[in-house]
Amino acid sequence: MSARMRAVVLALLAVAAVATTAGAAIASTPPDAGGDLVLAQGGETVRGVLRDGEGEPVPDVAISVATPDGEVVGETATDADGAWEVGLPAPGDYVVTLDAETLPEGVDLRDADRNPLEVTVRSAQNRTLIFALGEGAGGSRFLNSFLAQAVSGLRFGLIIAITAIGLSLIFGTTGLVNFAHGELVALGAIIAFFFNAPASVGGFGLTLILAGLIATVLSAAAGGAIELGLWRPLRKRRTGLIQMLVISIGLALLLRNALQVWFGGGSRPYYDYTIQQSLVFGPIRITPRDLIVMALATIVLVGVATMLQRTRIGKAMRAVSDNRDLAESSGIDVQRVILIIWVIGGGLAGFGGVLAGVVENVSYLMGFRLLLLMFAGVILGGLGTAYGAMFGSIVVGLITELSTLWFSTELKYVWALGVLILILLVRPQGLLGRAERIG
Repeated sequence: MSARMRAVVLALLAVAAVATTAGAAIASTPPDAGGDLVLAQGGETVRGVLRDGEGEPVPDVAISVATPDGEVVGETATDADGAWEVGLPAPGDYVVTLDAETLPEGVDLRDADRNPLEVTVRSAQNRTLIFALGEGAGGSRFLNSFLAQAVSGLRFGLIIAITAIGLSLIFGTTGLVNFAHGELVALGAIIAFFFNAPASVGGFGLTLILAGLIATVLSAAAGGAIELGLWRPLRKRRTGLIQMLVISIGLALLLRNALQVWFGGGSRPYYDYTIQQSLVFGPIRITPRDLIVMALATIVLVGVATMLQRTRIGKAMRAVSDNRDLAESSGIDVQRVILIIWVIGGGLAGFGGVLAGVVENVSYLMGFRLLLLMFAGVILGGLGTAYGAMFGSIVVGLITELSTLWFSTELKYVWALGVLILILLVRPQGLLGRAERIG
């Protein structure tokens, strides 16, 4: 167990996935450089709405738009409703700056590092931007910020948990440290993007709900295909775990570069959503989009836990994970169970990718950015246990987001991994793992 744990801790890379044939048509559209979800409506503009920590509009705030060379192309101020909009001369890259000195007393930027914003505007795109504002310093502001980051961390942790379950079960049943698991996360998000994108840019124009279902099914099929076409033949040849780990790294790099060619290097939003008004529950503010994401993630996690605990195949999975040889001698078809785990793991990873794409943007690097945190959640909760992966991932998500209350956002992943190290020094088997005798 200790050697396998050391192998898992080496996880520093991930990979995105293979695009569908529709990727070539969509990749011909200039990529979006990130930002909030938008709807293309004709004419190039950047716009937004400024609201303070209580949701009230903030008027008379100066905003300017310039080219990367510093040439100002437009200036405006927010109106009585906090709305602003600046027309652009042409598609391209722009720098949008909010003049913090024009903010009213007691209101400031929550994240000064996000001012100015560097954006890419496509042809006929109305780009919606967000400058997050909060109240001035004080105990109530800290409490509101803490609750906001806690909700964000819970949402992030739930997404990590969904993607990490398959990774944990695969390791528990086969011992494989799969560096290419992140590809399935990106695969789900990207396939959903292809089916959600309108026909005018080479997509299929389906609603995101239907596109997400299709993406989940195809991701599950991809997981099963990888098991049947690659890992099962390698196990029959008695390929060692270290060799298989190296093969997974090579597979990840191959697929990630193929995806970059097809999808492009930028990030793009889904087409179903634009900026949403937050719902207020006492001191907690949350958008309907985030609420739906958290609800769906919770339902899926509860469903997986119920399946593992109550169903026959779930009990077989736990038996194979606990003791593969004993399970096989008891009449369990181990190879069939492993195939089902790959199918379920691929589907969950793809579904998690869709949720991550809704919250952020779709990118070929999505899996690369999440894989290390997936491994952290799996190790923190306990290697090889799905319940540990769920719990550990939620802890990682909370630590990641709550750390931004005191430290720079660039360091938030560092603190999550730091807590992982501290907990493993006390409990090497993880929070929910079982201690094992070695030797």
